[in-house]
Formats: sequence, C-alpha cells, structure tokens
Amino acid sequence: MNNIAIHAMLQSKAMEQAGDAHITRVLMGINWTVVELGWGDGSCSQGLCFSPVAIPRHIPWAGSLRGRHASELAGWLTMDDSASVTVGIATCNAILNGPHNSLLQSATELLMPGQPHLAVFSHFAPQLAGKKVAIIGRYPQLDSFREQFSFDCIEKRPGPGDHPEEAAGTLLPEADWVFITASALANGTLARLLQWSANATTVLMGPTLPCVAEWRNFGVDYLAPVQVHAPGLLFDIVAEAGGTLIFGNAVGYRVLPLA
Repeated sequence: MNNIAIHAMLQSKAMEQAGDAHITRVLMGINWTVVELGWGDGSCSQGLCFSPVAIPRHIPWAGSLRGRHASELAGWLTMDDSASVTVGIATCNAILNGPHNSLLQSATELLMPGQPHLAVFSHFAPQLAGKKVAIIGRYPQLDSFREQFSFDCIEKRPGPGDHPEEAAGTLLPEADWVFITASALANGTLARLLQWSANATTVLMGPTLPCVAEWRNFGVDYLAPVQVHAPGLLFDIVAEAGGTLIFGNAVGYRVLPLA
C-alpha cells in the first residue's frame, strides 16, 4: 500500500463521475478549504479539505479557478505544493460526495448536540471501553471522553498529553481501534498510517474524506464522512476563520461500515 495507489483510486473515481461539472467557487480559509461545483442539471455540490498549515503569498492560479472543469482540478491531488493538493482533494470530494452518492445517503446520521464535531467518538464510545484506542489528530474537547475510554492521541503538532507523529509506528500496531483523520490524505501520511493499523478496527473520518467503498481495499473498516446541510452557512463560517463551528448546522457526520 502507498499513497500513489490511494491517489490513483480517488482520481479514477472522480474522473469517472465528474461529467460536465465545473468550478463555481473556491474558498481557502484558515482551517478549511471549500470547492463548489455546478452541474449541467443546475445543481451544485460542495467538497472540503483541511487547509494547509502554511500557504505561500504567491499562488499562481489564484483568481483563475472559476469555470474550470472539475476533472482538471481533481487531477491536482498529486501536485507537489500543499495548496494545489488541498484544492484537488476538495474538488474530488465535491464530485464524489454529492447528492448522487448512494453510499453517503445510506450512512447513519450522527447527532451530538453541544459537541457535534465529536459525534463519531460518541457513537463508538460504548465499544471502546477497555480497548487500546489510538486517535490520529487532536480534536478540541476530545479529553471529555477519557471517563468512557482511554486513548493515545497522536498529533503532528503535539500539545500536552499528545504523542508526536513519530510514535505512530509504535502505537498503531498495538491498538485495537484506530481513528484516523482524513486530513492525513492531504499531508501524505495516510498510507503508512493505514499500514500500521492493519490489525486494528480502523475508522477513517472527517470532512476531508471522500465517501467511496474502495477504502475497504486499504484496510478501512468504517467511514465517517460529513454531509453538507447548508452550503451558504458553510462558506460564511469558513470565510470567517471557523474550524469546529462548521459541524452541526453547516455539515454533519455520518457513519457506515465497510463490510
């Protein structure tokens, strides 16, 4: 397994389904990037990706994306710079996670009033007590679950109580459950995280996640993507530097097993 194989799978699916879709809007916020597509039947769809930590001041394509064919930007998934990769992933998600995605539509909607960004952990919590749990990515208020189950959090920019990313190679092979943020798709670490998690029940999750059944071929047991509920609100929150505030009214988590 490698990132090339993952990228090839996603690009193939996106190119196959892009049809006549074109870019109508791109917004790269501090926390999230959103791409909106217009389709020939007059409908729209949106896709997200976690934004790069550092974006250069000079981006040569800025101001030129509106009107381009979706299949062109989906190809940016394999570009060398993080800004282009982010747009490429968000475009793939806008193609693949639209209303036509029967897999996404059939997934169970997750509701957690007050902390909707943690709904995935709330859903699985009853199964995690007494298990070795590893979580890739630090989620705000995640420690509120420590009374229900113990876990190791692995983070690229570790805070108090977190493990650095170098610990993944030791912790993941020993885990019973692993929760991986799909943002790892954007930063190039996903393939090796999935390899290290081969013996665990693996949940791939987050707004960056393309909801396709082919993830089962890479050892993923559950998908936890998001569905966009309110596109206008989503763009407003992202434009105003929102992070976890997108969850709830703008987007909501869903979960499905890959049997």
